[in-house]
Amino acid sequence: MKSLVTALTAFVLLFSSGLSAGHVFAAPAKLYTNAKGAALIDVESGRILYSARGNERMRIASLTKIMTAIVTIEHGNLSEAVKTSRRAAGKEGSSIYLKLGEEMSLHNMLYGLMLRSGNDAATAIAEHVGGTEEGFVFLMNQKAEELGLDQTHFMNPHGLDHDEHYSSPNDMARLTAYALRNPTFREIVKTKVKSAPNPNEAWDYKWYNKNKMLSMYEGADGVKTGYTKLAFRCLVSSATRDGQQLAAVTLNDGDDWNDHRKMLDWGFAHYPLETVIKKGQKLTTVAARTAFRYPLAQGEKSRLTAKLVRRPAQDVRYTLGDAGVINISLDGKLIGSIPVKALAAAPSNTSAKPDPDRSSSEPEDIEIGSSSDSWINAVRAVFGVLFGRKEAA
Repeated sequence: MKSLVTALTAFVLLFSSGLSAGHVFAAPAKLYTNAKGAALIDVESGRILYSARGNERMRIASLTKIMTAIVTIEHGNLSEAVKTSRRAAGKEGSSIYLKLGEEMSLHNMLYGLMLRSGNDAATAIAEHVGGTEEGFVFLMNQKAEELGLDQTHFMNPHGLDHDEHYSSPNDMARLTAYALRNPTFREIVKTKVKSAPNPNEAWDYKWYNKNKMLSMYEGADGVKTGYTKLAFRCLVSSATRDGQQLAAVTLNDGDDWNDHRKMLDWGFAHYPLETVIKKGQKLTTVAARTAFRYPLAQGEKSRLTAKLVRRPAQDVRYTLGDAGVINISLDGKLIGSIPVKALAAAPSNTSAKPDPDRSSSEPEDIEIGSSSDSWINAVRAVFGVLFGRKEAA
């Protein structure tokens, strides 16, 4: 009787602690901004965590230069010297004050582009990398199509207003997440101050980053400011905390610095990046070749499912260690895939064996665990005591 009372007490305490720990799942607190459109993305996974009018086409001003920079990095030789044309030197708007015929390395010009938002730098870069400004814009739109940015179209490399030049908050978030995976881009946009040789004066150029978030927000590491009379204030910022990087986008926002702090705080608080599968983790008769991490709100981890899609044993790739993939879904929607390798022998606690005749189109459900597993297992143990049933070790 005493053990029964003890078990019942334990169950009540366990149940109440389980509820307080979040096993009654609640949606994250509402987030509001002053922006016409906004989006927040987890950079590693590409998951959009927040979106307000996220797929609506809007003017993006100098946020355009995010695409200009990544296209330049991918297509250009950064050590080459760029010569400033008359068209570039005379470009209106924000400038790094390049003079006609002035030469500067493509790499340094990218700093002038991203830190000071130089429209003259954007034009000079475009003409150098694309042959003409129009040729470079073709590359920009080609990249947008490659990335699936369906609400995006460019007419120039700098972002001066044009009715056919636009993007959406979600597209800008996805573009930023892509660009931030490039180490050169990442290094440029987190730089607060940059010096570069000045062939026209006795002193070097010294460019201070216009992005105040780099000094205002803990962990801030990018990305770009923007403004025109029609687009109004636009901002993309990024920050990294505890190994997780988020990027926030606001378009037409009169209080963007405060809104970005609020958005980033909200994302880090409600969608921490969690390791769903570890590299080398054994799952039935296979092991994960890479880790899989994903930002998950409270309660979402228990709603993950995974299916193993094996390669047939006679497939030469299977013999080389490529046993197939694990497809991971949240609420039935695919969120990622990781490759797996076959184990030398099946684990002793399973009788599963690779079937030489198995088709790769026959996925198998596998257990990847959830944040509530330990709680559920503890409840089962209490019931085992209550009703005289022993759980398997």
